[in-house]
Amino acid sequence: MTTEHTEHTELTVDAAEIERRTVRRSDWVACNAAFIDCRTPGSDRKENYAFIGGGVSQNASQFINLTEPHGFNTGAAGMPNGISNNLHLHFTAEVFVNLGGEFRLRWGVDGKQGEYVSTDGDVITVPTWIFRGFTNEGPDDGILWTVLGRDVTGGIIWGPSVLKEAESHGLHLTADNRLVDTVAGDELPEDVALIKPMKAKYIDELTTYSVEEMRRRVVQPGDRVYSRDALLCATLPGGAAELALVIGYGMTEDRRQVPNVTEPHSFNVAWVRAAAEEGLLRHRHDRTQALLVTSGRWAITLNGDPATTVELGPRDSFSVPPGAWRAFRCLEEGPSGAGELLVVNSGDDRVYLEWAPEVVDAARDTDRMIDPNGYLAPVGVMVTATEDD
Repeated sequence: MTTEHTEHTELTVDAAEIERRTVRRSDWVACNAAFIDCRTPGSDRKENYAFIGGGVSQNASQFINLTEPHGFNTGAAGMPNGISNNLHLHFTAEVFVNLGGEFRLRWGVDGKQGEYVSTDGDVITVPTWIFRGFTNEGPDDGILWTVLGRDVTGGIIWGPSVLKEAESHGLHLTADNRLVDTVAGDELPEDVALIKPMKAKYIDELTTYSVEEMRRRVVQPGDRVYSRDALLCATLPGGAAELALVIGYGMTEDRRQVPNVTEPHSFNVAWVRAAAEEGLLRHRHDRTQALLVTSGRWAITLNGDPATTVELGPRDSFSVPPGAWRAFRCLEEGPSGAGELLVVNSGDDRVYLEWAPEVVDAARDTDRMIDPNGYLAPVGVMVTATEDD
């Protein structure tokens, strides 16, 4: 990545860096032995993908598209019909985005505390420190895209029955999260302890969740509440994107918009939708950002003059560097009649956008500006209320 210095320091993302940060569906590289249950019947055909960071993979050979810290990890789980991901516990946030398919999520140490069947478009945030597992009950190409909290996730804890089953297949897990395969010729380490099942007294102390409580952590397509006035550019030509908050307050500039889930995750998640030739005009902010196209085709344009554009289709994703100017434009609408883009930004607090001067000027001509709290306000009010107009 190169930088140019003008009156202000400007970050210019060169073509090679844009290509490196683009993760197309064709760039996905599956690991079929990412976890200790990779030989357990019914779990032996899982595919694990790591796009940003290694996630919770326990295989040192896991391919990772982007290794630099983002404050969160992204990846995906792919499983044929009938295949399960066994019960395990996460220390940091785990969010599933259903990209098509039907998955039965179950939770509790025995998987009997509750169940939820997820379908296309769901976003599910599973509580930390509970056991969870899921089974693909739909098409073989069903995908759960994932966002995991923080750069270092701490790995996972497997349910006691999962560890016992894996041991019978020659698989062990070390305390430093390394998978040891004695069938393949690995020797049990002498300098690092092997993971033992969690003791019953600690399992008994874990929080329980009812089906109703878990449902409040699911944002189905019908639960999304879009604001047509969430961004400074919304009334300008080419800027008519709508924003639906999912997790955290993110980058909305609508002072009355609230997310479905407010619990800190170390990242925020929102949906953006737009008709063809509409989107978000040029802006920037100081957070790491991951974009995922879920419907239609989108153009992501970086830098100022000259600008560079990358086109993305369904299941393609892109990592936008902090501080880079960016604009998003829907090129082609999806089956729902709009293009859809999932946006993940790092951090638990609000994301304050800096709009390009041409956007600020054009918005001001339509009586719109940003107030001192970072929300939309009428220019006609603000010029009489503050000296900074």
